[in-house]
Amino acid sequence: MDATLSSPTPLLSVRGISKRYGQRVALQDASFDLWPGEVLAVVGESGSGKSTLLNAVAARSRPDAGSVQFQGRDGSLQDVLGMSEAQQRLLARTDWGFVHQNAADGLRMDVSAGANVGERLMGLGERHYGRLRATATEWLQRVEIDASRIDDAPRAFSGGMRQRLQIARNLVTQPRLVFMDEPTSGLDVSVQARLLDLLRQLKRQMQLAAIVVTHDLAVARLLAHRMVVMQRGRVVESGLTDQVLDDPQHPYTQLLVSSVLQP
Repeated sequence: MDATLSSPTPLLSVRGISKRYGQRVALQDASFDLWPGEVLAVVGESGSGKSTLLNAVAARSRPDAGSVQFQGRDGSLQDVLGMSEAQQRLLARTDWGFVHQNAADGLRMDVSAGANVGERLMGLGERHYGRLRATATEWLQRVEIDASRIDDAPRAFSGGMRQRLQIARNLVTQPRLVFMDEPTSGLDVSVQARLLDLLRQLKRQMQLAAIVVTHDLAVARLLAHRMVVMQRGRVVESGLTDQVLDDPQHPYTQLLVSSVLQP
């Protein structure tokens, strides 16, 4: 475990999150804690409520009930769902990041790679062109994109490069928590492996905490300290990733694991 996990206070505390769409229950009383420097995987089949939970916790959609508390840099607990929209936007571009499954949803596709990375810094008041460009260049290199591509638009990039650019765009403000919605889905196996290796490296270097939604149990095992398993909007099992995958207790988790192991 990372040293940061010894913090006495959770970085994020989620309690009783529930969400309905008409008569359909999308989330029912979901609760968990996330500690500084920890990665939590949220797994389950399509329609289990994974992305609904992620979007509710990240204040991208409002739940019907529940609370989300985030530990500020000064140690204070912030009521995320009680914030104004302006406060939530500021949190989303400073201490938080959000990596979409489809990189085009998290990038401005018609502006340059450098402008995509620099935009979050400009949102915090940076206006010096030289510093913006230097920081963008540094981050492109950190996510293994050649600095010569800084003036190219994401439309000219491969899927894997777009995803790496989206990661750079999110991490440039040194957030402490990143939400990731199926970050490797739809990529070739070799590209997935390279991206996962990069994510592990950046997480270690930056002491990042992350919540990763994935249907891929191998991704969960590689990235996450702990995991929660969702079925029909409910958390049915949670624990250390290796323990849950090697000795699943809930019948649904057993079914998930066995379906992966079957030839």
